[in-house]
Amino acid sequence: MKYKVLIPQAVAKEGVELLEQKGYEIKIGKGATEADLIEDVVDCDAILLRTAPCTKAVLEAGKKLKIVARHGAGYNNVDIDVAAKLGIWITNAPDSTTNAVAEFTLGAILAASKRTFLLSKAMKEGNFFFKNNHKGLELEGKTLGIVGLGRIGRKLAQKVFYGLDMKIQAYDPYAIKESIPEYIQLVNWDEIFKTSDFVTLHVPLTANNNGFVGKKEFNLMKNSAYFINCARGEVVNEKDLIEALEKNKIAGAFVDVYEKEPPDIDNPLLKLDNVIATPHIASNTEECMALMSFQAASEIELVLSGKKPNWPVNIPIEK
Repeated sequence: MKYKVLIPQAVAKEGVELLEQKGYEIKIGKGATEADLIEDVVDCDAILLRTAPCTKAVLEAGKKLKIVARHGAGYNNVDIDVAAKLGIWITNAPDSTTNAVAEFTLGAILAASKRTFLLSKAMKEGNFFFKNNHKGLELEGKTLGIVGLGRIGRKLAQKVFYGLDMKIQAYDPYAIKESIPEYIQLVNWDEIFKTSDFVTLHVPLTANNNGFVGKKEFNLMKNSAYFINCARGEVVNEKDLIEALEKNKIAGAFVDVYEKEPPDIDNPLLKLDNVIATPHIASNTEECMALMSFQAASEIELVLSGKKPNWPVNIPIEK
């Protein structure tokens, strides 16, 4: 029996080649809308999924589906509860984005502190002396607050502590003090916003944390502090962030993710001088894309060969 794998959006060749080597048939999808997936999934045993919506309707249309393997760490575009009821494994590739996002966030801290993008813009406009009234900050001795001590948060802490000699504090209700490096100090929710010079988010989007960083948190932050979000746009109340930036309640922000993607062209985050905005590219490296593709394909290979996946995010009910 030859299994068929649906790939709705292009992925790196490493994953495709693995599936082909194992003898699976690859079905390239017509598109990435819900309607496209409903039509394409009917005769497929697996989906190698990027950002397309894998809804209840899609899962129910996949009568033969055994696994949906997410290309990346997040899985908020998949209805994992419905999948479990239908006996479908949902997996992710949690290690694939760790280094890429940690490196990108390190770059965000440096760019924000040195005002690199703003100064580059002024330079290109012929204003060499713009620098005189727009000085940067040195990071040595400053405090970085990390919200979320998962793989990315810990990797970032390691790079920042040893590379920049910053103080590191973190908030994570699931972190066990004995299991984290001694250079990371655990603090409570209010404290991390109140005392950090840079606050960076590294949490997945869940049903419980939509918009959980907002007016209260920005009011707690120092006027000299910077806010960085390379996680998920929806975990931040964007309206409150914009207000904090417009009223100079915080010094600035580096934003790679948005409540709506792509953001509207008139979104103030794209226009404010104290904001660096990038198009959700923290994990967009050659190495990360190859690893995401390969790890997702590996999960498909495990399940279709009758084994359990390495990185399940649900426990399917046996059919």
